[in-house]
Amino acid sequence: MKIDLAKLGKRYNYEWIFRALDYQFTTGTAYAILGHNGSGKSTLLNIISGYLSPTEGSVAHSYQNRPLTPDNLYRYLAFTAPYLELIEEFTLQELVQYHVRFRKMRTTSTHDFMQRLYLQKAKDKFIKDFSSGMKQRLKLGLAIYSDAPLLLLDEPTTNLDQEGINWYLEHVQQNRRDRLTIVSSNVAHEYSFCDESIQITDYQYKKKSNTT
Repeated sequence: MKIDLAKLGKRYNYEWIFRALDYQFTTGTAYAILGHNGSGKSTLLNIISGYLSPTEGSVAHSYQNRPLTPDNLYRYLAFTAPYLELIEEFTLQELVQYHVRFRKMRTTSTHDFMQRLYLQKAKDKFIKDFSSGMKQRLKLGLAIYSDAPLLLLDEPTTNLDQEGINWYLEHVQQNRRDRLTIVSSNVAHEYSFCDESIQITDYQYKKKSNTT
């Protein structure tokens, strides 16, 4: 997987979030998008995922030297964020079985997947009855263990305790080989394994002041 950003910019109304961003992401490397809250990290990640369109510039995705169109990009990525919701009317087992109908997984079975998340005892429990930490671990597990060459993680340890954070770091590092991983965060432990980083504030557009 390769992603090329060229003169990328995003504006809401009259305010530029970032502008003139040129960057290349390549398989086998983990990247961190850094910046304070509200700086545009999630916006950039959503543009990379194809969920948002840039105001100017372009995003080009390719896999195995073949360009990917926006219509089929979703087949090649796994994405999770605190603002993405699970189907709470399903039990855990029903949700996982539903997920694997559409996405190939990096596990041998649904039972194997639930074991890796330490959630096998909750297989018949409704998602609506999960704690916030259990839901976040499940969302992370579905993304990390989806067999996709592009893994996008926005604020991945939100609602996780230290045990959950340790689980995340262990499993994301076990599954970063042969894929492109991008983490949006301002919490150091979430991206401690990343090889490169982008400071989104380096691309924030500043108005030139008028001088007399």
